[in-house]
Amino acid sequence: MFNLSTFELEKYIQDDLPYFDLTTSLQNCNNVLAQIEVYTREDIIVSCSEEAAKIAELLNCKVDFFVKSKNKVEKNGSILKFSGLYEDIHKAWRLTQILLEYSCKISTYAHEMKEKIEKINPSCELLTTRKTFPFSKRFCIKAAFCGGAMPHRLNLSETVLFFEGHRILYKNNEEFYEDLKRIKTKIPEKKLNVESESFEDSINLMKIGVDVIQLDKIDFEELEKIITYKNENFPNVKILVAGGINLTNIEKYASYKIDGVVTSSVYNCGMANISSRLKIM
Repeated sequence: MFNLSTFELEKYIQDDLPYFDLTTSLQNCNNVLAQIEVYTREDIIVSCSEEAAKIAELLNCKVDFFVKSKNKVEKNGSILKFSGLYEDIHKAWRLTQILLEYSCKISTYAHEMKEKIEKINPSCELLTTRKTFPFSKRFCIKAAFCGGAMPHRLNLSETVLFFEGHRILYKNNEEFYEDLKRIKTKIPEKKLNVESESFEDSINLMKIGVDVIQLDKIDFEELEKIITYKNENFPNVKILVAGGINLTNIEKYASYKIDGVVTSSVYNCGMANISSRLKIM
């Protein structure tokens, strides 16, 4: 687990509050104290509540209560409460609530996917892609992690993964396979991951020593053939599936005893139904 830095949070605040809150500055609210309670209207898995609480503190509010990330909060339950001057409460209000609406939806959706997988195939991992919101990778990764997912690939510098677009450099697949043998000797401490879309290609990749085969948009009949061949001949090769996988079809994929499901759906599942209550103290 990790937390976003103060620098990252201050940048987030500055985007919404470059100078001051014009609306509350026009009200007669000097020395008025208030409290905000952020609560959920649906069952959720909490994530990034530490960041929400820190935002409140950075805006001179006192955090009275918050639920730590990775915990479940049932419908109507409180996630965060903070108090302070009325004008400071308004500065922090939407910044904290919107952050939690996005993060808690990601973690809740990931948790629901993970639950479906574990009922059918406990050894299968839920892996999230690099397709996070632009400029918010660390936020998205933490939220997904809190829901039980693992990042499939944090960045281009971390993992060796050949996609279809990498094969265009070669005259044919045979030339590609030969170069993979050379590449594998260059990365003795790394796994060699290659995307495949067919049974024949997957067999050839196993034979040359590929560690992980990522099957993209594969049909179930082809997937079953690949898994059967792998189990009988190359049991140590890992099989991942990717491409359009979400809550509606993840159980079907997991039932084929694959090693991991790669998905972006946790990042485009909307916002949690979270609201807030403001009161003058």
